[in-house]
Amino acid sequence: MRRVVVTGIGAVTPVGNNVPEFWEAIKNGKNGIAPITRFDVSESKYKLAAEVKEFDPTKYMDKLTAKKLDRFVQFAMVAASEAMTDSQLEGNIEKEDLAVYFGSGIGGFETLCESYDVLREKGPRRVSPLFIPKIINNIAAGNIAIHYQAQNACVAVSTACATGTTAIGEGYRAVLHGYTTAAICGGSEAAIVPLAVAGFGSCMALNASEDPNAASLPFDKRRAGFVMGEGAGAVILEEYEHAKARGAKIYAEIVGYGSTCDAHHVTAPAEEAIASGKAIVNAMAGLEGVKPEEIYINAHGTGTALNDKTETRAIKNAFGEADAKKVHISSTKSMTGHMLGAAGAVEAIAAILAVQEDVIPPTINLKEADPACDLDYTPNTAVKTTVEAAMSTSLGFGGHNACVAFRKMRG
Repeated sequence: MRRVVVTGIGAVTPVGNNVPEFWEAIKNGKNGIAPITRFDVSESKYKLAAEVKEFDPTKYMDKLTAKKLDRFVQFAMVAASEAMTDSQLEGNIEKEDLAVYFGSGIGGFETLCESYDVLREKGPRRVSPLFIPKIINNIAAGNIAIHYQAQNACVAVSTACATGTTAIGEGYRAVLHGYTTAAICGGSEAAIVPLAVAGFGSCMALNASEDPNAASLPFDKRRAGFVMGEGAGAVILEEYEHAKARGAKIYAEIVGYGSTCDAHHVTAPAEEAIASGKAIVNAMAGLEGVKPEEIYINAHGTGTALNDKTETRAIKNAFGEADAKKVHISSTKSMTGHMLGAAGAVEAIAAILAVQEDVIPPTINLKEADPACDLDYTPNTAVKTTVEAAMSTSLGFGGHNACVAFRKMRG
């Protein structure tokens, strides 16, 4: 059986526009949630979001290229560039041996809204010819493939809030089973726009708090919905012997992936958590010999009433009641908000770095215990401990469940 390793990582997040900034921020409990600046919220019930800050696309690409790309694609290209530079893979792999598995939960929502305004105010002839190429969900994957001349599979994944995790998992399978030698995997999202905020609010999914430290409260008894975030995460997966032969830096080995569906409801998770627990069990296949207390789970942890207790049940279903209490868990959404299609990719990076550095990032602002959420969620302060393996779980609208597992590189 082939082995698959992580050789590069890249991120654009509400707490840092590259991986070192992101990782330092979440280890230190930095909150990326703040008042929305991208549009007027005077008529909105929802005033807060986790925006990417001080992002200037022209620092990374020329002005004309930036103009042709929706914000979600700009994020994707910057994260992919950081990951590819980190991996030093470019120039060390044949075009036909490099794949892309990259997605978005929503796609070019900002461009869609702006273009509809143009249609309504100025008529159909004024709609830009770039409209379709900027909004379609596959266009981040397509642009990444074009830029790096990746001529193997180019697959645009969209499994709602599980997108980033699913993309990494499917890329892992492609490398594991010999369909490609390496893959650029991840997810991107930029949906902090009036229509999206109004829509998620109408779904009763968002927290209306105006206090940044009382807005995203995963596993806390006071939780009342998630806070929208944005950004992108990219991970380079590579066949181990190929990485070893070129002397690549290896962060961790990816050893498992689970993907299931609740087949239950369009927005609500199935509370018995049978399918979500099964996704975790499937991802654990490569964790033989690892003790529960040596495992970190970066939980989906949205801060919604149903998600957090359901995810708690899923972890118990997978590990058993006693061992579940020994596992280290946290939700970095307490700091980044919910990055939707990008969440799983960025959270996988947190899991990978937890394995590399033996650090559990915290769940900040966790102050009031909920009896329905009774596991170790690493409240408020990072923990230094042995992390032999880490998992990242994601649960998306439509019942999508995904989980990936990483462990320290041995041999």
